[in-house]
Amino acid sequence: MAQLPKISIVTVVYNGALTIEDTIQSVLSQDYPNLEYIIIDGASTDGTLDKVNPYRDRIAQVVSEPDKGIWDAMNKGLQRATGDVIGILNSDDVYAHSNVLSKVMNVFEEHPTIEAAYGNLKYMDRGLTKVIRDWKSRPYDQRFFEYGEMPPHPTFFAKRSLYDRVGYLDLNFRLGADYELCFRAMRVHQLPTKWIDDCLVHMRIGGESNRSVKNIVDQHRLNMKAWTIHGLPVPLSFHYGKFIHRLKQFL
Repeated sequence: MAQLPKISIVTVVYNGALTIEDTIQSVLSQDYPNLEYIIIDGASTDGTLDKVNPYRDRIAQVVSEPDKGIWDAMNKGLQRATGDVIGILNSDDVYAHSNVLSKVMNVFEEHPTIEAAYGNLKYMDRGLTKVIRDWKSRPYDQRFFEYGEMPPHPTFFAKRSLYDRVGYLDLNFRLGADYELCFRAMRVHQLPTKWIDDCLVHMRIGGESNRSVKNIVDQHRLNMKAWTIHGLPVPLSFHYGKFIHRLKQFL
């Protein structure tokens, strides 16, 4: 019997001792058997590695060293991954159920020409008991980015060939490098994707991009930059569409 394709999951963490175990258990409880798990730690000082160490025999790689920030850490993980498909799950986040990875890999099997798949995401309180925002995505079309949308990055699973073709996260983006990568792959290179209409990830509220009004404004400005660096004009619909899309997540 042929071996199932491999999926690599990368978790990046810095001083995440309070939540990293939830993330690890979420990944290791997945029912998909051919899984490579990689943890990239930014030289944490709060005992994060003490939480990681009991699981080391089930983790393919644990790297702990200083980095240049979250995007640099993600790139390290992406470059170390050996899977046919690669996903990223941050140290505050968990998979919504134990067959997320099986569902994702089934989609790649059923749609062999796609380069990436993505799903829906729920923003949760710190205890993972209450839904704060419900981010329901949709199938990609030409208006997707024009109306301020993007795939929820923790639900974005891509073939290795996507990164080989379009490159990795751009470290020039302090915020929004995930937006620019998805924009580059889907809008600029027009690589085929598939939307999975299921909640794949529960994300604790409080990510860097949403931590303050200034960060939200900076993220919007850098999202516009993703258009201009690729020689594309920013459509008017991008500005109001993003606001409307985010408002719907609270309704």
